[in-house]
Amino acid sequence: MRPLYAAVLLTSMNIQAADYSARKLTIDSIEIVRLTDTARNIQVSVVPSIGNNAYEMLVNGKNVFWTPFANLAEFKAKPALCANPFLAPWANRIDKDSYFVNGRSYGFNLELGNLRRDPNGRPIHGLLLFSDAWEVVSLKADSTGAEVTSRLEYWRHPALMAQFPFAHTIEMTYRLKDGGLEVETAIENHAAEPMPVAIGYHPYFRLHDSPRDQWKVHLAARERMVLSELLIPTGERKPVDLPDPVSLATTQLDDVFGGLVRDASGRAAFSVTGKREKLSVVYGPKYNVAVVYAPPGREFICFEPMAAVTNAFNLAHAGAYKELQSIPPRQTWRESFWVIPEGF
Repeated sequence: MRPLYAAVLLTSMNIQAADYSARKLTIDSIEIVRLTDTARNIQVSVVPSIGNNAYEMLVNGKNVFWTPFANLAEFKAKPALCANPFLAPWANRIDKDSYFVNGRSYGFNLELGNLRRDPNGRPIHGLLLFSDAWEVVSLKADSTGAEVTSRLEYWRHPALMAQFPFAHTIEMTYRLKDGGLEVETAIENHAAEPMPVAIGYHPYFRLHDSPRDQWKVHLAARERMVLSELLIPTGERKPVDLPDPVSLATTQLDDVFGGLVRDASGRAAFSVTGKREKLSVVYGPKYNVAVVYAPPGREFICFEPMAAVTNAFNLAHAGAYKELQSIPPRQTWRESFWVIPEGF
């Protein structure tokens, strides 16, 4: 998506502090929020009504997110996976039209029409990809950064609750600070029993200084999940046997990784490097699975922070996955990942 400067209407919300600002704008009759770091020439734009997607992160005018759209109106008219989509209440695939939570089986209501399916007919990527139910609840800028927090009250929507009947509220904060973008997600469980956490993000990234086949990838993982022909984990894991870095000229990546390699703070850093540009995606401790997707012939790579492995609900019930997280009643799960550009 090219930088969007045309048809911009400034609304009354405009917060400026030192080098940072946070403001609401209207582009193509669609309200967005824009965070700006003038000192480093970074601009992040978020569209709450299309899944609260951060569709632009311009660094010296170059968008580190990949999208196929010429403008925001085109994205709104026919949304598709791009930029930074949020996957909830589950990420990736479920192997059938039902799933287990807390020992009980829940079946999808196929007549509601809100299930997305993969080419093999499996439910995929949850229910909120392009949701317009997000509401901006906080906009801030001070001498240390700029941020916006949006909220989605999942429990208010019967068609969502029919598919995943765990009452909860999600808050997502985009925080521009110190030359990077933090994406923080908080989930509050209102249900009377534990709620499993299998959310994730599917961000699409690109470099501008070299063609895709010249990109080098660092994988901060020790394990690779063995997948079935339908891309569902079998429960078996193998050591990562790829070189470091991995060349996209010779390797196709569409893999689920575990055993992430972390620093002293518990963070794991994946990265892609071109001639000068480098983009790192840093996973917080509760993102314990990484999907990396870089199909041949496409000018993007996805480093996907995941709170659980693909098909986590059913694998956990079968005893093949022990790391499924859950939120106790009236408690909150919170985690972040960071996008750090260099050399743009």
